[in-house]
Amino acid sequence: MTRRFTGDTLLIATHNKGKLEEMAHLLRPFGVKVVGAAEMNLPEPEETEDTFVGNARIKAHAAARTTGLPALSDDSGITIDALDGAPGVYTADWAETDNGRDFMMAMTRAHDALEAKSAPHPRLAQFRCTLVLAWPDGHDEVFEGVAPGHLVWPTRGAAGFGYDPMFVPEGYDVTFAEMDRWEKNKISHRARAVEKFVKGCFGG
Repeated sequence: MTRRFTGDTLLIATHNKGKLEEMAHLLRPFGVKVVGAAEMNLPEPEETEDTFVGNARIKAHAAARTTGLPALSDDSGITIDALDGAPGVYTADWAETDNGRDFMMAMTRAHDALEAKSAPHPRLAQFRCTLVLAWPDGHDEVFEGVAPGHLVWPTRGAAGFGYDPMFVPEGYDVTFAEMDRWEKNKISHRARAVEKFVKGCFGG
C-alpha cells in the first residue's frame, strides 16, 4: 500500500525554480503548500549513487531529515540503448564545462559515440524520471516515468532544454524541442512520474 500524503506542506528538494512552479501548479487542487530547497536554505547534497532512484533518495531523505517535512525529489536523464544506457545518471555531467553546462556539446558527444559504433537506426532512447517522496521517519515512496523515443541528427528545434533537440518521442515526428511546452509536459517522463505520484499519494 502506498503511504498517502496527509500533511499541508510539501518540500520540493530542488533549487530549480521551474520544477518548483510546476509541482506547485500540479498540487494546487489538493490544497498543499509547496516550499523549495532554496527557501529553506538547504544545501545541495552530493549525488554519489549510480542509479536515478539512488540519487533521488539522497536528495529527498537529506531534505526530510533536515527540515522535518515530507520531501519530494527527482532525478532524471536520458538513456540510449546503443550506448548501453549511457549517459543515464551522468546526463548532466556530459554537459559540464568550466563555464556551466553546454548541452550542445553533450548531444554532440552522444551523436559521435553512436557514429563511432555505427549504431543502427532508429537509435532508441528513453527520457527517465524517478520521483522519491521521503518522510522524516525514513519511509519513502518511489514513482518512475519513462518517455520512449529515438534520436535524430542534426538537432531540431529551439524550445525545450537539455537533450530535447535530438529526441523524438514515440508516436511523434517532431523533437521535444519542436513541441509546444505544454504539449511536451503532457507526455514527458516527468509528467508520467508525477501522474503516478499524485495518484498514489493524493488519490488524484
